[in-house]
Amino acid sequence: MDVKFVKLVSGDTVIGTYNEIKNVLEDVALIQVVPGSAGIQIAILPFGFPFEEKIGGEISMDKVLFEYSNVPEDLKSKYFEAKSNIKISTTMPTGSLGETAKPKEDKVIDIESLFKKP
Repeated sequence: MDVKFVKLVSGDTVIGTYNEIKNVLEDVALIQVVPGSAGIQIAILPFGFPFEEKIGGEISMDKVLFEYSNVPEDLKSKYFEAKSNIKISTTMPTGSLGETAKPKEDKVIDIESLFKKP
């Protein structure tokens, strides 16, 4: 699946899976920047929020103003989690049978780093 992170002509920033045959983004999610006590965080919402509860729909690529050159892996993972309602684990259990590994804390994506030139 080719995931694209784009800015639309409407000014919305969205993420979705690219369908090359139809030239559309499918399962579109809105990316919102949310200021918080730990810095800037992002929220991934259905594009039709608050009237849609699930990520879905499609947007033609001719409505795309800008495509980000890469999609951060953290953002891609969170998108798949939001789309499927399945938590994606980034850790593997270590130790002997019966032991459980301590889960990693969720990372906060620094949205400012997405816009900095390398």
